[in-house]
Amino acid sequence: MESVGWLGLIIIGGLAGWLAGKLMDTRYGIILNIILGIAGSVVATGLLVALHVGVPGGRLGFFITGFIGACILIFLAKVARR
Repeated sequence: MESVGWLGLIIIGGLAGWLAGKLMDTRYGIILNIILGIAGSVVATGLLVALHVGVPGGRLGFFITGFIGACILIFLAKVARR
């Protein structure tokens, strides 16, 4: 995956986390959304690579994997809270 830079990482991860939060109907706040978006990208990239699924590169690929991973992490957080 090509580098998007630190600022791009924060912005794209934040957008992915925010959108995942809206889709999953949660209210964690912008800071946690950024963290979930960035961590979610790492989680989703690892899962997709382990499953031998091609991971797209660049900003769009980072956004898609961040969104998928943030949804996974939000789901796990919801399950853990119950």
